[in-house]
Amino acid sequence: MPQIRPVSLVMSALAASAFLTAPAFADIKIGFNVPLTGFAAADGKSALEGAKLAVAQANAKGGVAGQKLELVVYDDQASPKEAVPVATKLVEKDKVVGAVSGSYSGSTRAAAGIFQQAKTPYVVAYAIHPDITLTGDYMFRVSAMGEVQGRAGAMLVHNLGKKKVGLVTLKNDFGQALAAGFKEGAAKLGLQVVNEYEYGMQDRQFGALVSKIKSDNPDVIYASGYYFTAGPLVSQLRAAGVSVPIIGQEGYDSDKFMEIAGPASEGVYVTTSLDRDSDSAATKSFLADFRKATGVNADMVAASSYTATAVLIEGLKKTNGAGGEALKNAIAGGTFDAPIGKLAFNDLHEVKKDVQVQIVKDKAFHRHSMLSGPMLTPPAKPAH
Repeated sequence: MPQIRPVSLVMSALAASAFLTAPAFADIKIGFNVPLTGFAAADGKSALEGAKLAVAQANAKGGVAGQKLELVVYDDQASPKEAVPVATKLVEKDKVVGAVSGSYSGSTRAAAGIFQQAKTPYVVAYAIHPDITLTGDYMFRVSAMGEVQGRAGAMLVHNLGKKKVGLVTLKNDFGQALAAGFKEGAAKLGLQVVNEYEYGMQDRQFGALVSKIKSDNPDVIYASGYYFTAGPLVSQLRAAGVSVPIIGQEGYDSDKFMEIAGPASEGVYVTTSLDRDSDSAATKSFLADFRKATGVNADMVAASSYTATAVLIEGLKKTNGAGGEALKNAIAGGTFDAPIGKLAFNDLHEVKKDVQVQIVKDKAFHRHSMLSGPMLTPPAKPAH
């Protein structure tokens, strides 16, 4: 039987000689945890396309300090249990200089401690739980945190001239952070929460909840959820004859929400960070480039993941590819013109930014209004 060992030795020798004659630069590795399987896979795919576009554009312009950027991607299934070994692998095996979360709050919170301990800057795209930046000074978040988005929802209710609110809350980090902010804003603006109902991530049949909301007769409904829960919820509310305005958040910000809810999605408001009708050059070119690269429209997840990756790359340009404290300081001190707005970080590494309100019109998201002001100020570092 022929032995294959000498062939593999020849291959290794060839590989080694090729390596010796190649430039002595290794690629600069950026870590990316993202749900590519499981319930959040569609968001994960969108997030990954956003991050890949940011890396491809940077490499097309020469990379960083003459080195190419490499995106090291692992599937965390949006699960805290999966996120810990993924973060550990990125730090210990792949030795990434920085990392980006393209995932949900639960998995991002779990990974955060690993990156903080390793002093590896971690830029979070769209996970909104407050504890993420409280993990430590190597954490950064490019989207408005949950409480801020919740307060924006209360501002929108007030701006629409409504008072009696039916609150529907998804029982997870995302939903509870939004509800906390909404109630805080509602108290300040004199809104009345008629009733609050909670539901689970796996729920798709909302008959009992819809009946209760209908009998509450609110002026407006503020309902947290992701496109795969919000689609069925909105269509079932409308089918039951509930015609009052419905306000969702960035979890709704996906063409898939409109596909699932169908005609019932028309007129739904979404507080988000991506304005499809923006005049900003950064937003317009991103929307066009994303469409060209993928053949589909960008959503908030893609725009935020692109932004988080681009922020990390900008920091690396300032440090000539160095990580650690130098990279942390470069990101913390920077200002960034991104598809989701002009960003700068406060001392807790949260962003102060306007919140966009999109409305579904003719099966597409369009600008309704923009929310800004002191109510949208993120928290600063807690005093010790």
